[in-house]
Parts: sequence; structure tokens; C-alpha cells
Amino acid sequence: MLESLFLNLGQHDALSDEEKGLLSGAMSVEKYFVTGEDIVQEGSRPTSSTLIVDGLAARYKVLEDGGRQFTSLQVAGDFVDLHAFLLKTMDHGIIALSPCHVVAADHGKLRAITEQAPHLTRLLWLDTLVDGAIHREWIVAMGRRSKTSHLAHLICELFVRLQVVKKTHGMSFHLPLSQAVLADVLGLSVVHMNRVIGTLRRMNVISWVNHMVAILDWERLVAIAEFDPTYLSMKNEPR
Repeated sequence: MLESLFLNLGQHDALSDEEKGLLSGAMSVEKYFVTGEDIVQEGSRPTSSTLIVDGLAARYKVLEDGGRQFTSLQVAGDFVDLHAFLLKTMDHGIIALSPCHVVAADHGKLRAITEQAPHLTRLLWLDTLVDGAIHREWIVAMGRRSKTSHLAHLICELFVRLQVVKKTHGMSFHLPLSQAVLADVLGLSVVHMNRVIGTLRRMNVISWVNHMVAILDWERLVAIAEFDPTYLSMKNEPR
């Protein structure tokens, strides 16, 4: 059940069997969420941190006028609120964008890990740093990239992250989002979203059928996106 987490952390540095055992021992309750359900609510004070075993979720903020802004997508192997272990109160929500299977890591057991396993602690710390780096890339995309480049960047990011946890099929991956939700992710109208997808299709860099995204020309897609995976810290080295 924790294989995606082990793959996610293990991309940065090797995990020992003892460290895997500590992570397994920290996990407690399994839960399942339907599409559109909050996994973690803004303003809550979680006593555990939630790991996605399967599914797609998103961090989001709601404005006073009811508008919603997504700030990142979360995939299998991601802790959606590891930072809540120290911050205590959530300043944003986490919503399931597809049916999600999750498991919780008790904060008391995470505290014990920080006291007993410094290397594993550093890997979990790095996990939160990568979250921050993803947020920075999203800010750049929202403010400075064209919408075509923005979508291309999102596709590149998701492909790379899903490939790490073995959720891709060749150069394809499942993206279980309606165009309305995807438009919300990119801050577009549905009509504009359709046009942007159509642009990438006409450029023959992707195909997109029944929630399956196939990358037809990786190098060109990377160029359109100006995608540099450095922010994902995927180099495996001592931490």
C-alpha cells in the first residue's frame, strides 16, 4: 500500500528497510473519498497527515466571493498535508478530484520518527520543500506563461511525477478531470480551456481521449512548456 510513498521518497535518496518499517508503523486509518469531497478542510487542526495511495487531489483556497483557486495537484505517493504536523492549523483545503484512497500517518508517530531517524526525517522535510517548489512553479505559470505553455507545463509535471510512482503507461497517463475542473486548475473559462487543448493537439504534441493523455512529442512539449524538472529535486543523492 505504501509502495508509491517509497518510490516518491526513494527518488531522492535510498530508503532502508528499517525506514520503510518506520513509515509503515506510522500509518493508521485508511479512508476513501469520492470526487468533490474534502480530504482536509481549511481551518481544521489535523492530528495526522494524509498520504494519497491512489487518486488525484488538489490544494485550494476559496475567496470571499466563492471563487476557488487551485495551487497544486497531488498524486499517489504524496502527503497532502505533511506540513500540518508542524503548522497545526490548515490554511487551505485539500479536495479529491477523483475517487481517492488515502491513509493517515499519526502525528505522534511522525514526531517519534523525527527523534529516532534523522535521515528519514530529512527525506520527509525534502518532501515539503518540493511541495513549495511546485507552488512557485505554479505562480510563475499563472503569472507569466501563455496558457498553452501553462497547460504544456502541467502535462510535463504530471507525467514526470506519475512516472516516478509507476502510474504511467509508456508516454501516456490517466488524467481523470473534466474540462471544467481543468479550466479551474488553470484559471480559464471552459471555452478557453477547449481552445488551449486544441492548440496542443494541432501542434501534434499530445492526444487526449477519454481522460487519457498521450505525449506524442516529448521534446517539443518540453520546449513549449519551458519545462525544467530541477524544481522536483529528482536527482538521487545523499540527503
